[in-house]
Amino acid sequence: MTDPLVVHTSELRKAYGAVDALRGLDLAVPAGSIFGFLGRNGAGKTTTLKVLLGMARPTAGQARVFGLDATDARASVTIRQRAAFVTEDKDLIEYMTVDEIVAFTTSFFPHWDRDLEARYRRRFDLRRDQRVRTLSRGARSKLALTLALCRGADLLLLDEPTSGLDPAAADEVLQAIVSHVAARPLTVLFSSHQLGEVDQIADHVAIIDAGRTVISRPLDDLRAGFCRIQIVFDGDAPAATFHAPGVERIRRNGRVLTLLASAGADAVISEARALEPVSIDVLPVTLKEIFLDAVRTED
Repeated sequence: MTDPLVVHTSELRKAYGAVDALRGLDLAVPAGSIFGFLGRNGAGKTTTLKVLLGMARPTAGQARVFGLDATDARASVTIRQRAAFVTEDKDLIEYMTVDEIVAFTTSFFPHWDRDLEARYRRRFDLRRDQRVRTLSRGARSKLALTLALCRGADLLLLDEPTSGLDPAAADEVLQAIVSHVAARPLTVLFSSHQLGEVDQIADHVAIIDAGRTVISRPLDDLRAGFCRIQIVFDGDAPAATFHAPGVERIRRNGRVLTLLASAGADAVISEARALEPVSIDVLPVTLKEIFLDAVRTED
């Protein structure tokens, strides 16, 4: 039976000297998903990707990819053969031409898709004789993505894939990822702090902060579960305590009590009615609002 999780970490920890990059990270990436890995700069996203590929060794905890132990040297070779990694810096061999770097990369992957390569060369306007060092940032991103997509990988790991790109180039990269996944069995794990991009293409989301997972759900469940409940009173809002499940945050502002709920509104509304408010409104919440609330540092 195929493991439904392509990536699974449990209590994953990684320290660089006195700095704890990961502090017990739990992550579960289902097969076939486009999984958005959200967090502020320094939250531990890049470190996680490097641990999954055996490029960094965890201090504690477990990391499995394709059911294999990512901390085992022999298993990590198999993982890297089946996974493609595009770094934030789009590490490429500067002195090579586009043709040369494609030929060099092809030599390592017997299942290289020549038809797909030709399609992406045309789509991304990658000129054969242009040297990597002369490519724009957008063209470098497209070349790096082409090298990753054509090798026949089962898992695509992308670290800030649209970093530094203009909106048109970023959208072109994102659409290429979506169309590729739609046509082939592939799992994508991409780290980002661009909330709009994650909202645009992901079907699962994990939000991490300070090396820990704070939220991890299918994106549709996240949208359906989270809501903002605004309760208005005749006078000043009471300093009420709610016992309903999923109440993430309560704020008082004059006559208004505002709650962020992650388990729907019904139970909260039932409690709120006992306070005899003037009105109760349930408002939708954006991914941006959920993210900002999840990573907010208390005063």
